[in-house]
Amino acid sequence: MRISDLLAIEELRLTLLAGDAAREFSTVHITDLPEPGRYLGGGELVLSGLMWWHQAGDSARFVAALAEAGVAALGAGQAWLGHVPGDLVTACRAAGLPLIEVPTEVSFRTLAELVVPRLSGDVREALGSHRRLVAAMAEGADLPELFRLTAAELGVTGAVVSASGEVIVGAADDPAHLATAYLTAPRLPALAGATTVFAVGRGHRAAGWALACDGDLLGRADVGYELAACVALERSRMEEGRRVERRLVEQLVAAALAGAGLPELNARLRTCGIDAAEPYTIVNATVSGHGAPCPSALAGQVVEELLGREAVAAVVPAVVPAVDPAVDPAVDPAVDPAVMGEGAVAVVPLRERTASEIAGRLRAGVRVLSALPDTRVSVGLSGALTGAAAVKGGVEEARHARRLAEARAGGVVTSDEIYTHALLLATVPVDVRRSFTARLLAPLLDYDRTHQSELVRTLRVYLDCAGSWNACAERLHVHVNTVRYRVRRIEELTGRDLSAMADRVDFFLALRDTGPPR
Repeated sequence: MRISDLLAIEELRLTLLAGDAAREFSTVHITDLPEPGRYLGGGELVLSGLMWWHQAGDSARFVAALAEAGVAALGAGQAWLGHVPGDLVTACRAAGLPLIEVPTEVSFRTLAELVVPRLSGDVREALGSHRRLVAAMAEGADLPELFRLTAAELGVTGAVVSASGEVIVGAADDPAHLATAYLTAPRLPALAGATTVFAVGRGHRAAGWALACDGDLLGRADVGYELAACVALERSRMEEGRRVERRLVEQLVAAALAGAGLPELNARLRTCGIDAAEPYTIVNATVSGHGAPCPSALAGQVVEELLGREAVAAVVPAVVPAVDPAVDPAVDPAVDPAVMGEGAVAVVPLRERTASEIAGRLRAGVRVLSALPDTRVSVGLSGALTGAAAVKGGVEEARHARRLAEARAGGVVTSDEIYTHALLLATVPVDVRRSFTARLLAPLLDYDRTHQSELVRTLRVYLDCAGSWNACAERLHVHVNTVRYRVRRIEELTGRDLSAMADRVDFFLALRDTGPPR
């Protein structure tokens, strides 16, 4: 069939934007993959809704893939963007690829139905199934409905799981295993046992979704790619609604830290869906490591996934305007600048749960995320709070807990853990802590290496036993005189007095910094 034959169908109102109308095509292929070349055999009329287009550079890459595969022509739908991007027209002209504009009111289903009768039976059946999937998404089908249709039309079953190991839709026996496979695979798709794992979208894997299809689909990867594209489209729809909610949380936290009055805070708390008497907790998180171009925004996405999208997380701006415009400087001096712009903050209603239960859920997810190479997630959690007046204190509490988590190389820390010496250590720069520890313990470590002795271990046990000779000897399984000798030797090597409280505290802190608990 020639392109000119298709253009002659008046009811379709197609427009040729570039290329030769005399070009022939032998089949129709519908795709929204950014680089679909590997699944094309040549001679196709490719129909695309342009869901892959995000910026001007995307068009050249997409058209290059089509041209290399020998595609006959490209039909670009207007439904997603509302227009055909100018850079796509330019790229098609440069490649000599005919480009057809498909109006918003003309569905790919209508267009394909005019071509399908000319195709072979197998191709017609496959195109019909794919057309029904695309039509279902266009008509607003949600993820459960999409999966039911995929199973019925294509015989493909499976699940979508988050990077933290929670099932979003479908069924999976071991979602944490699938998430780990997704996080650690050098390339996707990849096999994870009897399951093929595809990436959903192109974002950072720490906040990503994985499509896990039952069976080995590497030989039919186009099916998985297309299903993943449909899932990505639905996720983008969900994101649209969450943007407003994030803005409301951002305004609440910013107002609280800027010292806004209680009536305003109460109103803002209600707009976030939390009543004045409803308990809540505050989460503060950061993500650091390779491939995180905007760590705070990524941290917000990770927190939302860890919480099963039950709450939204906002990045608090680096500067908060003062409540009273007449205040000079423009930022309320009561606001700690270090609080601002550090990671993402979520206000999480407890809804008959405890803060400890929320912490348990966060820890389970962070444990799965720890499989992602060169990426560290640090989360701080406040205690249970009630009322808008508690927001500022809760944010600061969560921030302190998060800083302690960072000092421990990641993980989840609750407010119960921060009111100890560990918080003080976490606020001291790493190089200062290391210098303090080395100066105090280096003589003992050197002595132990040279003489195969146990002075450092003895010191640790001695302090744990509150300076009791007998209790220390019993735990070390040595005579009490051996403990006395070792303690004297420690004092001689370090010039410290273990009967003095100040020296005991120094040793205690130095020993804790040599191996902080994970």
